[in-house]
Amino acid sequence: MSTRARNTAPVDRGGRASLAARCPAIGLWARGLSLSLAALATAGLVGAAWAGPTLDRVKASGTIRCGAVARPGLLDQKAEGTPGGLLVDLCRAIGVAAAGSSVTVRATVYDSDNSYDEVRAGRDDVFFLSGAEIVEQRLADFVAPGPPVFHQTIALMAAGDSAARRPDDLANQSICFLQGDASHHRLEAYFAAKHLPFIRMGYQEEDEMRDAFDAQQCRAMAGEATTLAAARRKGGKTLRSARILAEPLASFPIFVATAPSDGAWTALAFWTVDMLIDADRPKRDWAAGGLDGLPIDAPALGLAQGWRERVLAATGGYAEIFRRNVGDASPLDLPLGPNALASEGGLMAPPDAE
Repeated sequence: MSTRARNTAPVDRGGRASLAARCPAIGLWARGLSLSLAALATAGLVGAAWAGPTLDRVKASGTIRCGAVARPGLLDQKAEGTPGGLLVDLCRAIGVAAAGSSVTVRATVYDSDNSYDEVRAGRDDVFFLSGAEIVEQRLADFVAPGPPVFHQTIALMAAGDSAARRPDDLANQSICFLQGDASHHRLEAYFAAKHLPFIRMGYQEEDEMRDAFDAQQCRAMAGEATTLAAARRKGGKTLRSARILAEPLASFPIFVATAPSDGAWTALAFWTVDMLIDADRPKRDWAAGGLDGLPIDAPALGLAQGWRERVLAATGGYAEIFRRNVGDASPLDLPLGPNALASEGGLMAPPDAE
């Protein structure tokens, strides 16, 4: 997916009803899944010191290599040509935990079938992948998946003068989409489930679709929320004033993953990501918060005393990383939504020391 330009146009934040609120079991399930993955990642490692080959390589080179599909705000190019985004900052956090604050980040963009050879050969140290990417590229033998690091939503963006506040409000209206992509499939599934008609306007090229929306040939446009947010800067008045509807058509997680051959490195990545998310947990009566919520030190993995403070000093916690790359301190200006803690209405539920 190509990098998109950015914009500061507002996002419709109305009507956000959390999945955790509608189904309390989701938060418990996510917490249980994280704990299960932690157990799998560390199983069989109890004994002598086991700093693995990936940690040794990152320390020796002073460089960590991470890869992902390019998405606005997650992995894209900054003005100076260097990689940036939420996933790059998470990669840096893992690198700082492993090799210190001077670590260099190198990012691989998975933009073709051959580019995923970096995963198959284990040349990248960390991979950020969706379930669809793992299945389509047949990567299950080559990855040990960790916790979700971002919940991407597939949404509709309506014209600024539209009265639509929910996808249902666009019944019988024209909606632009890229023919055959995931957003198109989710659009069809949403309206079919609700037995609602809409006028289909399919396109083969993103620029062509944006031009049609800008010319008001369609009243809404379907896509990943980060892509829609970035698209608002391209074009004329209709795009610049467009609103992303708060209720998504669907969502999917992007996971942190590592090669399955190095369990110590898998554990290091897991604890680093979960520490970043847990650092945002507020302290309450009878409940620890911040760094006290998950006081993990694991010297044999490379996580010696002080590693958490060092990582937070380099990147900030997850909410801060989100805010500057995707949220209200970035041109995309998207809300945390499902990427908030479960206690705040989102789906992020890292383990904590209860």
